[in-house]
This record gives sequence, structure tokens and C-alpha cells, in this order.
Amino acid sequence: MKHTFAALAAAAVLVLSGSASAQASATSADRPTVRPSCDQDVAPGHFACFALKRTDVQEPMVLPADATPNGYGPSDLRSAYNLPDSDTTATIAIVDAYDNPHAESDLATYRATYGLPPCTTDNGCFTKVNQDGKASPLPAPDVKGWAGEISLDLDMVSAVCPSCHITLIEADDDSDNLFTAVKTTGDLGIKYVSMSWGGPETGEDPAYDAQYFKPSGVVYAVSSGDYAYDWGVSYPSTSGRVVSVGGTSLTRADSSRGWSESVWKTNDNLGTGSGCSSDVPKPSWQTAVPADVCGHRAATDVSAVADPATGVAVYQTYQGSGWAVAGGTSAAAPIIAGVYALAGTPRSDDQPASYLYSHTGGLNDVTTGDNGTCAPSLLCTAATGWDGPTGLGTPDGLAAFAPGNKITVTDPGDQAGTAGTPARLQIQATDSSTTAVLSYAAKGLPAGLTIDAHTGLISGTPTTGGIGTVTVTVTDDSGYTGSTAFVWTIAGDGTSCSGQVLLNPDFESGAIGWTASDGVINTDGTYAHGGSGYAWLDGYGTAHTATLAQQVTIPAKCAATLRYQVRVSSFEHSRGARDTLTVTANGHALQTLSNADQGTGYVERSVDLSAYAGKTVTITWTGKENSTLATSFFVDDTALTLG
Repeated sequence: MKHTFAALAAAAVLVLSGSASAQASATSADRPTVRPSCDQDVAPGHFACFALKRTDVQEPMVLPADATPNGYGPSDLRSAYNLPDSDTTATIAIVDAYDNPHAESDLATYRATYGLPPCTTDNGCFTKVNQDGKASPLPAPDVKGWAGEISLDLDMVSAVCPSCHITLIEADDDSDNLFTAVKTTGDLGIKYVSMSWGGPETGEDPAYDAQYFKPSGVVYAVSSGDYAYDWGVSYPSTSGRVVSVGGTSLTRADSSRGWSESVWKTNDNLGTGSGCSSDVPKPSWQTAVPADVCGHRAATDVSAVADPATGVAVYQTYQGSGWAVAGGTSAAAPIIAGVYALAGTPRSDDQPASYLYSHTGGLNDVTTGDNGTCAPSLLCTAATGWDGPTGLGTPDGLAAFAPGNKITVTDPGDQAGTAGTPARLQIQATDSSTTAVLSYAAKGLPAGLTIDAHTGLISGTPTTGGIGTVTVTVTDDSGYTGSTAFVWTIAGDGTSCSGQVLLNPDFESGAIGWTASDGVINTDGTYAHGGSGYAWLDGYGTAHTATLAQQVTIPAKCAATLRYQVRVSSFEHSRGARDTLTVTANGHALQTLSNADQGTGYVERSVDLSAYAGKTVTITWTGKENSTLATSFFVDDTALTLG
């Protein structure tokens, strides 16, 4: 990282450039000042919140009669983002550190002021628990300013989704206990989580993902940070399992929308975060990010108002003086969590961030402003379509945040044929939208076969023998997709010393062809070397064994080489080879890696299997963890090549 939070803490207490909006007008020469809500001078292994508070706007604990708070309120935000009324009672979890003893009473004041329905412990709408999900004991009262973060998060969720239930989960402090609280959201079955905090990437981020985040089906809305492009990206905003949320300046405009937005940047030290991760692979759904701009996970995906100069109204009395104007990407994350809750429950096997990339028409594209100077410029400068500071844009209704149409493709079962004999197979698919138009595509078809894009009929004459996995993907005219995978075997003489013989070698068809421990084979793309499939062995931080295996026959007199891509991510440091990954053939160890081999990306490894020519052999990867510190072994793009 180019800077640390400590180095930027003083720089964050500065005068904002430009003039304030009418909703958050300055009190001194239109030069608003701002400070971080919570302590930014945090030690390694700790995290800072991204809430900012205007210090030039002084407001009373109780408003005068007929007065309204400075800063944007619920009606402003719902107008700016075209959000409908809804009676959903979906639960949104807010994860923060320390206890805000006034959280519920301050929330009551905010909601009553704006005419929102009560959300209390008594009516079952509001719940406050500790990091383990228990009502007591709660953490010690806040001493680092996180009370302001809690108030901002509660108020923004309320503004966007007034009928939603809220669970406030308070970690014991600003350390990894925050991630313990994140894991608790999964234990409680909560589908929407707001996380307005972060810290520098460490290289251990995949291990954190393995221990604390659900692999799919949950919206984790995470702030991208407040220190502009120059500081660098922030984790967990760069996790492949979250929605990375950037920030804008939001102002009223004489337009059909009635609002305009640009990238939030105050100066080189203050503005929305963005950038390219150094060690988290690019998710398969982040298709809008060009490879030459960022080959890894890019921040951000989406954005909302964050500029304190065009800030939001917040009510805080614990370590606060009442009404205030706040901002930072800490405002944007709970707003986006609320929009997802309005849009509907994500499917259990979906990465909710992927919805945004399939339905960009449901977003306001932000095309002006920057948060610094960079190359490639798309990582820090607004542009048509995706850009680093604002992602794909800001909400324009709910369409981009909804699960959308469900396409079901019928599995035709494994197929068999003979080279030189014509083959036909009709693929069947249905769409939850009865008016949708479907198109068909297939990869991995035997040579000589093709699929009709309009009808889904596979036909032709196979030209060579072999075995492989066919994946058929069906797409409707709204951009939604569904797929199925199956094995197609074309009879051959089994003596050829050429080609690759592992079935489904890249895991793109899930577990087809493989025998594996529970949870090893994944298709969410988060840590894939390429595509969306990969194997993830271990990463639990406890004594654990995981296996991945496939049986093949190597023809007599053939040379054979096993190649595979492997990535090691571990919390073990300078402690020797405590966790291991061993490759065996028929039980004989051929190659062993350990936590000591960890790095920042995938590395190709190879093993000579020529000694097994003429035999049937079971190739097995076995991962073993022997301590309380997690090590994850990722395997992808395998191949057993004959020669």
C-alpha cells in the first residue's frame, strides 16, 4: 500500500473543496470541514470505519418546530435512486465494532422525524446482539468513535427500506472480531449484510473468505474506502464474494431524473476508493472490467452518495450532539444493502454482485469526475459503462439488483456415440418468463457436432473418439442464463498417445468426473484460475482433511504428464510445513506442497506419470490442516496429457 490509515488520519480532517449542496449547506464561507467518525490510527490486524462527519454544521439535539435536518433524508434518497414503496420485512444485518448504547433510541428519533414506521426491540423490528449472535454480554461502550458509524448505518438502511428489519451485530473491537460478527450473519441466516469498514490487503484474503463469508446467496455490501485512488484498495471490498460499493457526489439537477452525480473526490487524500486487487482473482461475473485494465478483482461494482459536502442527515447522541451531516462510503454501503433487500432474495447459488453486470440498464451511469491519477485511467476516472470509482453506476430502481428470470435447462444425461456415426440431441429449456426468447450455446462438444443457437438441437457426425464434458448455456433476451453439463463419450480404440484424458479438467461442469470431499468443488468463480470452476481444499483453521480424485486409464507405451494450477493462501507464517497438499497416484505420493509455498497467485506444477502406462490410475490431491491457523489450497485447470 502507498499509505496507511495512520498516515491519512490527519489528512482526513480538512477543508472540502467546492460548495456544499442546498441540502447540506455550509455555515462558514461555503467551506465545509469534515473528520472521520472513528479512529483511523489502527494497528495491523485492525480495521477502520469509513464514516465521515461534517464539523461545520452544528445542529441542536432537538429541532425547532417545523424545522428539518440538514442533509439528505429518506425522500431525497428514494427520489434520487427511483426506489419504490415496499412492505418487505427482510432483515438487514449491520456489522460494526463496540457498543452504541443509544443505538435504538437514536434510531427511533431519526425514524419519527421522517415519519418512518417504528423499528424497536418491542415490535420485533430491531435486534442488537454481540459478535456471537447473543443478546448479552454486549461489547464495551464505544471508545473509538464507532458509535457514529453505527448511527449512520442504521439511518441509511431505514431511509432506503423503511419496513426492513434490522439486526445490529456489535463486534468486541475493531480487530478480526469484526469477521467473527460477519460469520454470525450467516449462522443467523441473514441474506443482506452491510459492512462499512476495511483495511489494506494482506495476501491472506482468500483464507478470510473461506472462514467467514458464505460462498453464495448472500449480499455483503462493503464500502470501498474514503482515501481516493492513491491509498489503494481495501479488503473486504476486494473479496470476490461481496458487492464493492463506491461513492458519488449527489446534487439536484434540472433534468428528467432531477439529480446528477459525479465521482466523489475532495482532494488527493479524500474521496471514494477504487483500484485493482493485488491477490484476489477476478470473479467470472466481472465481465465489464477489461483484462488489460485489471486482471484481478476490481473495485468497485456499484455506488451511491458518499460526499459529505452533499451528505445525509444522521442522528447520534452517544459521543454525538444530535443531528449531523455525514458521508463517506459508509453511507453508500447500507444504502446499497437496502436496495438489494427491496429487490428480492438472491438465489442460493448466486453471487448477487453478478446481477449488476447482467442488467446495467437498471443503473445511472456516472461518467464525470475522478478520484486521482492512474494508469490505466479507467481505475480512477469515470467513463461510460464500468469504471473504478463508481463501478457500473448508481441505483435506478430495482431491476439491476433483482435475481430476475430463472432459466432451467434439462439435463439430458450422459451421451455415447461412435466416430463416423451421425448424432442428434435436442436440448430442452424453460424460462420463468413465458415471453422470453432463448438462445443456445455449447462448449466441449465432440469434434464434428454443433448446436443450433435458435432451437437447441445438437447434430452432426463425430470425427474422432474421446470423452469430454459438454456444457450447454441458455440465455434469454433479458440477459439471464441457465446451464447444464453432461459427459459425451465417442467410442475410440483407446490406444492413441495424444490428447488430454482427464474429464472436466477445469471444474467448469462442477463435480462431473471427480470424487471430492464436501465443499471442495466450487463454481462461483471467486478463486478460479480461469472460468468459474475450481477446487478449494481445506481453509477451515482446524484439523481437517480434504480430497479430490479422478480415475483414468493411461494407454500402454504412452508418456503421460499431469499438470495443474495451484494457489496456496495461509495464515501460517515462518512456522514450517504445518499444512500440506499431496498428489498421489494409486496411493503413492508424487509431490507435496505446504503452507510454506504460499504466494499471491496460481503457479503451474507438473508430475510425470509415464510409469503408469498401461494401467488404470487414481490421481488424488489430499489437503491436510494440522493447526488452528487456516491454509487454503486452490487447484484448477488440471490436465493429464499423453505423448
